[in-house]
Amino acid sequence: MSTHHRPSSAFVGASWTALLLGAGAFLAGLWNAQMALNEKGYYLTLLLYGLFAAVSLQKSVRDKVEGIRVSNLYFGLCWISTASAMLLLGAGLWNATLAFSEKGFYAIAFALSLFAAVAVQKNVRDSSAIPSEPA
Repeated sequence: MSTHHRPSSAFVGASWTALLLGAGAFLAGLWNAQMALNEKGYYLTLLLYGLFAAVSLQKSVRDKVEGIRVSNLYFGLCWISTASAMLLLGAGLWNATLAFSEKGFYAIAFALSLFAAVAVQKNVRDSSAIPSEPA
């Protein structure tokens, strides 16, 4: 039997801060970017798709570890979706007419956002799995 521990306030705060900083920086970069609206839409869609895919993958992995049934098809789609979002971002940035520093900025903001979304989802699940302590 595994024991679950409520995540610390510091870890919860750091996770939310990282998610807001990563996604906020990515979005601020898009808002201020000198690129066509369809390019901005492409990168926005990839951010949203990547966040959803990463959270779905984390949940599926955790479900399997905890013995909750996850179909192989869904589990595979989670992996494919997460990898696709990263590959599509990489391809978009590779072909973009941006300075290398801008490409690096978008890549790091995207990676930070995905990691933070996984951490936030883990914290939410850990917090909801443990009954509140009586006052």
